[in-house]
Amino acid sequence: MKETLEDISYRDGRYDAKALKFVFDGLGHTIRRIREAEEEDQESPRHITGAELAEGIAQLAVERWGLLARMVLNQWGLKTTRDVGEIVYLMISHKWMTAQESDRIEDFDNVYDFEQVFEKQYRFEIK
Repeated sequence: MKETLEDISYRDGRYDAKALKFVFDGLGHTIRRIREAEEEDQESPRHITGAELAEGIAQLAVERWGLLARMVLNQWGLKTTRDVGEIVYLMISHKWMTAQESDRIEDFDNVYDFEQVFEKQYRFEIK
């Protein structure tokens, strides 16, 4: 039986279980976003790169928490895109995600700066 995200988080000790859940949700969000953009009708999604996943996670965070996104993620232990990669590879090792041979954790290094994306570039939408 697969370990729960809470158990994985507790045993690893670096990230809150909510961060693992958010990264897992972020994968689904990224797949949907890419499918819409590419108008794909494929039954199985194409491979998602580390940079694409990191970008999708940023988009989801801003949608969910707006200007508070960085604070929420930081509270859970996510401070850089490398942290996203650390969680992805933690989840891969516990069979929650999969990787291809060409994937490397370094694919998540310096994809973007949290302060820049979540604060300096944040734009308020007035409806």
